Amino acid sequence: MTGWLFEALMLLAFGVSWPASIAKSLRTRFVRGKSPMFMAIVMSGYICGIIHKVFNPPAADAGLLARYVLWLYVMDLLLVSTDLTLYILFRKNSAPRSA
Repeated sequence: MTGWLFEALMLLAFGVSWPASIAKSLRTRFVRGKSPMFMAIVMSGYICGIIHKVFNPPAADAGLLARYVLWLYVMDLLLVSTDLTLYILFRKNSAPRSA
């Protein structure tokens, strides 16, 4: 039980930072300082986590949290994908918009 709890807390902690990054990119249309390579590495980690959960699902008697950890991986992957997409869209902008 505690393993699933800490995995879920880790995914929630990582997932909290991405909406702020996405919001800043949308507001300023400026992405200088962001690393697409870093985002791709993070995405590959989430993809590996998803694959692991698909091939090693929780036992039938596992708690509710254990069954939803996969969706935290998916949510985090979607957030990072969105940030990477914004990077691609705004990478040529030379100066941030004023907020």
